Amino acid sequence: MKHDHASLRPARLADADAIGRLAAELGYPAAPAEMRERLAMIMDNPGHYVAVAEDGAGRLLGWVQAEYRLLLSGGERVEITGLVVDPAVRRGGLGKALVAAAEKWAASRGAATMRVRSNTARDVSHLFYEALGYTRSKTQHVYTRSLGSG
Repeated sequence: MKHDHASLRPARLADADAIGRLAAELGYPAAPAEMRERLAMIMDNPGHYVAVAEDGAGRLLGWVQAEYRLLLSGGERVEITGLVVDPAVRRGGLGKALVAAAEKWAASRGAATMRVRSNTARDVSHLFYEALGYTRSKTQHVYTRSLGSG
């Protein structure tokens, strides 16, 4: 199914439940209240960008999140930190349109480099980004440590 009737726009707080539903598709579930709180904080941060795609009936079909970063080791860049398209409309160009919206936002901020990280298990995502002109620059391990009490 193509996204001919989808439109892209900046996210609104009212989108939190649908964003959460789509995030769960990638294995990142969050309680609705938690997702609303996260989205509110992200929307208040000018270094973040969240766009959504919706159909003519107002149903969210996908979203993209990007973050502006300034690194001592690498200068300015924008990283796509999340991209989800509803399974019913994948492979119709919607993901490409969402990435293009994030790239346009990055360029408007003066960033010369765009980056995205993709789990090594997501082979389809690797092919998607490579088809958009992204090249694999490194493979890395990600380490996590809880800072909670206990």
